Amino acid sequence: MRNISAADANRHFSRLLRDVQAGETVTVTSRGMPVATIKPATSGGAEPKTARQALLARLQGQPAVGVTWNRDELYEDEVSA
Repeated sequence: MRNISAADANRHFSRLLRDVQAGETVTVTSRGMPVATIKPATSGGAEPKTARQALLARLQGQPAVGVTWNRDELYEDEVSA
């Protein structure tokens, strides 16, 4: 991982993106302090799966509100085209 100033990142943004696309992780600094980390994007990795599992676990832990609707009630406010 390397550091780059915000000014240099701005001046050389296309090169920076190419480096990140090649797998490099870059920390952008402002006045010597880290403000952002740019890393290669993941496609379909563990993050979406983990987020989905966390959401389902949270929803399953919540009590049902005891309200049921039929199809007509769900769509009664829908405007006909």
